[in-house]
Amino acid sequence: MTVLTPPRFTERYLLDSQVNADPYPYLNALRDHGPVHWSPMHRAWLVTGYDQVMQCLREPAVSADRVRPLMDAVPEGARTDAERAFGILSSWMVFNDPPNHRRLRQVFQEQFAARSVARYRSFTERATRAMLARKAAPGRPGDLAADIAKPLPALVFARWLGVPQSHSPSFWYWNAKVADLVLGTAQEEREYRTSLQSLCSLEDYLAELVAQRRAEPKDDLISSVLAGGRVGDTVTEREFVGLLTQMAFAGGETTSNLIANTMLALLSRPELLAAVRAEPELGTAAVEETLRLDGPSKMSIRNAAQDFELDGHTVRTGDRIFLVTAAANRDPGKFPEPDTFDLRRTDGTHLGFGFGAHFCIGAALARLVAGVVVSVLVSDYPGLALDGTRLCWQPSLLNRSLTALPVRY
Repeated sequence: MTVLTPPRFTERYLLDSQVNADPYPYLNALRDHGPVHWSPMHRAWLVTGYDQVMQCLREPAVSADRVRPLMDAVPEGARTDAERAFGILSSWMVFNDPPNHRRLRQVFQEQFAARSVARYRSFTERATRAMLARKAAPGRPGDLAADIAKPLPALVFARWLGVPQSHSPSFWYWNAKVADLVLGTAQEEREYRTSLQSLCSLEDYLAELVAQRRAEPKDDLISSVLAGGRVGDTVTEREFVGLLTQMAFAGGETTSNLIANTMLALLSRPELLAAVRAEPELGTAAVEETLRLDGPSKMSIRNAAQDFELDGHTVRTGDRIFLVTAAANRDPGKFPEPDTFDLRRTDGTHLGFGFGAHFCIGAALARLVAGVVVSVLVSDYPGLALDGTRLCWQPSLLNRSLTALPVRY
């Protein structure tokens, strides 16, 4: 009698071109192999099970402070620029643990509430239709990522922050370079130094904008926070400006990817696109299911601040931990038929925006902007379809980002 044994699990590099293009078969295999796995290749714990990721998100020994470890990777010739840049990053909420994280977060809590961001819905709808009117000629090819998914969130977030439209080119250039730094895509020393200098330029610009809003308040985020009295009380002005650089960076990137990935999900599944067209309220469900099934973020990185036990393993102080939410969100122990895009799913809470203390503070605004863009595209462009099947994904350990989404309007 022949006994068939399952093939031995073989670890693969997470930036391998095949894995980067479609990470889910490998991430599913990795989770099935073991929801907590030490990777010699990545020198990190890969946490892929839903319950195990949730434990880490609640575990006080798991630290979000990645600024000091990032300093270790700075090329020698860039260290002078890095001192100031990493000082700015140290004020970002995402790189702080409680109780400091809580202190920083409460400065913006009211402005990010769903009721506060709802007033941007009509502006987002008008801006979406105006932008598409200029770029989306019926029956002609286009790139949904370049035409709307990338520029529209940038426009809305600039309006929300209070950045004048005439300043947008420099503002978003600096943001793109900051993304290269934070996401680790700046490899050459020259690129790295440009990214560091761009973060400093962004801080200088926002510091000047804060000074202007103190003298002449307007209807924007900066003026609203200043009026609340927390700057100078809960946080210093320097910390406030540093936090604004995080807001500028985080909002556009995440929301752009969410729009593109949601539209890809619908356009590659015509029956679901038809369902959303027939029942427009399902557009919100499409955004939520994309956050679970193919969201804008694949993982987040943490460090162990002290030893702790995780699923029978001892994680040691200083160990790196990759919280692979892209795998946890497809855990069959949490989600029935986890690889199916289900517009009417009611089971389980996805981790597309994180959980707990580090739940994404901008989730309500990202959901609003993505929901509006998806709704306009589905309702106003009945002939919208993919133009070819060849897709290219940005090589990134953390983000799930299309370089382009070819369509015919």
